[in-house]
Amino acid sequence: RADEPVAVIGIGCRFPGAPDPDSYWRLLRDGRDAVGEAPADRHGDSGGRPGGFLEHVYDFDARFFGISARETERMDPQQRLLLEVAWQTFEDAGIAPSSLAGTDTGVFVGISGHDYADLQMPHPDVVDMYSATGNAQSVAAGRLSYFFDLTGPSLALDTACSSSLTAVHTALRSLRDGECSVALAGGVNLMLTPGLSQALDRGGMLGPGGRCRTFDDGADGYVRGEGAGLVCLKPLSAALADGDRVHAVLTGSALGHGGRANGLTAPRGTAQRAVMTGALERAGVEPGQIDYVEAHGTGTALGDPVEWEALAGVYGRGRPADAPCPVGSVKTGIGHLEAAAGIAGLIKAVLVVRQREVPPLLHLTTPNRHLDWTGSGLTVPTTRRALPAEGTLRAGVSSFGFGGTNAHVIVESAPEPPAPAAGSGAPDGTVHALSLSAHTETALATLAGRYRTHLAAHPGVPLAALCHSANAGRSQLSHRAVLTAATRDELDSALEALIRREPAVDVARGGPADGTAPTVAFLFGGQGTQYPGMGRDLYDAHPVF
Repeated sequence: RADEPVAVIGIGCRFPGAPDPDSYWRLLRDGRDAVGEAPADRHGDSGGRPGGFLEHVYDFDARFFGISARETERMDPQQRLLLEVAWQTFEDAGIAPSSLAGTDTGVFVGISGHDYADLQMPHPDVVDMYSATGNAQSVAAGRLSYFFDLTGPSLALDTACSSSLTAVHTALRSLRDGECSVALAGGVNLMLTPGLSQALDRGGMLGPGGRCRTFDDGADGYVRGEGAGLVCLKPLSAALADGDRVHAVLTGSALGHGGRANGLTAPRGTAQRAVMTGALERAGVEPGQIDYVEAHGTGTALGDPVEWEALAGVYGRGRPADAPCPVGSVKTGIGHLEAAAGIAGLIKAVLVVRQREVPPLLHLTTPNRHLDWTGSGLTVPTTRRALPAEGTLRAGVSSFGFGGTNAHVIVESAPEPPAPAAGSGAPDGTVHALSLSAHTETALATLAGRYRTHLAAHPGVPLAALCHSANAGRSQLSHRAVLTAATRDELDSALEALIRREPAVDVARGGPADGTAPTVAFLFGGQGTQYPGMGRDLYDAHPVF
């Protein structure tokens, strides 16, 4: 298992302007800038600095996660956000979170900021035990393991801006060493006080223009951003055996440090090249086989030339003049997410190889005069660029920490799923049942709305697959509805009725019952045979039946 590829089977994220992976891809593809002014709910004066902010970071459904109001008040919103995104990630993977209880699933979280602790600790009258657990970075990972009842490794990692990609690298090692069978990996970053921004600004790291102008001649520093992202990982052989949807495959990774450079926070090109070549060697691929590189790309006067030279020395070498390697950086659109920057870049790379398209890099108007643009073997697309429609695609992802820790990961497009066996699909005219559940009636209606949006955005998804994922891959919560439909239009109408809370013959609703009722596995009418072949469709379409 030492070099087995690892499948990305689930993605969850909350990034500026993008509350989920689908909206993240739309933001990237459309070339939208999500950097803006600080929301009104932030503590202290932001000094007018723009940033890549999330909305409503203090909102949290504490009852859903079984956390008291008092504990929630002391709990870092970074921990709250991780719980929400973890749930989203497991559901995207088609895994009912409750089914993971007691498994050796590992948790690997990159986290560096501690703004919420800085807000609490100067006030002894409000500090209590929950302040300790609510702000300990170790608990950012431990709380996920506790809530989902996961018994595998549980680590919080801080390597500054490379924290979340370091977490992914560590998860890959743990999976390949057999410490865990499934892993949840990524990172989080929130900006809740102005203190760190002031320190970074006085250190000359933040750009006066409030944008990351990566590889531009006007690059003068980065703009801070916040968010959270997680991926659910499983060895590829296990993912294929389990019938999981595979977004992409991680084939190699490497981690290293710059050693004694020109300064503690100064980048070192030789160290960057070392992790790139190390990841390529572990993946068993040549630099020329890489179709896209997601650069660290902060847009600093010193960092950009050093990274460009390192990229050219690895990925640009030997490239034909008419086929340079495309390079981009998501920081130009959402800001530098610091501890969550690496996972934002990794998820982007996964989407690039899955969608077979490179999104545009923003804010590049005048190419940096200190970069070799003609002989580097690299190119920076400022408009959408299609990648080959067939064959395996590969991408490299870099993330560098200002403490010197560098990480690089190789991403590969997913293998073709096996063709379904002849006659294994549901026959034409089959009525499908879609089971939905949520913690409240309002949340149930919201979930139905998300399914309507998903249906409209993915017209090619078979109803049988959609219903199976919902029925088998989500935990059953207290407010439930079952919708029946033979066509997409019928399902859309049923979802609309559920949203409007209107009666409909194809929508059955249910809420919490008094007492504890057993779970229903099968329900038989007790009337015996009603017509010849009554159970034939169930027999043909459902092996369990």
